[in-house]
Amino acid sequence: MKALTLIGVLVASALLAVAELLYQPTYVGTVPVPLGTLLILGTMPAMIRGAATVGATPLVAGSPLLVWLVVVGVLGLGGPGGDVMLPETWQSLVLIVAALLAGLLTLRRVLDESYAADRAAADSTGTETASART
Repeated sequence: MKALTLIGVLVASALLAVAELLYQPTYVGTVPVPLGTLLILGTMPAMIRGAATVGATPLVAGSPLLVWLVVVGVLGLGGPGGDVMLPETWQSLVLIVAALLAGLLTLRRVLDESYAADRAAADSTGTETASART
């Protein structure tokens, strides 16, 4: 069941990357409104936390960010048929920086919480961890 949860989160990450690429160059009149950035700020932390329910290792918890980066790299920079969905504008830079910050900060928090829970469990059972001996 955990594998299905992780697969669902990774598929959602890939589909959201496509949607964010499509909505990033949105304009309201003559004013650019990077909707993809707003979308990634709301969804990336949830995807990281969803993957962390499967396993709080850096690779498993960070896998939605990795999938997102691959999809954006392939579609945004290479594109199907040579089309570029991520033009060289400030909005593109904002999208990538926002995704990295939201993903990495959430990943750090998830790993810290997991470490603290493991540490508390080890302390309550009286076992000494390798990091405690040093």
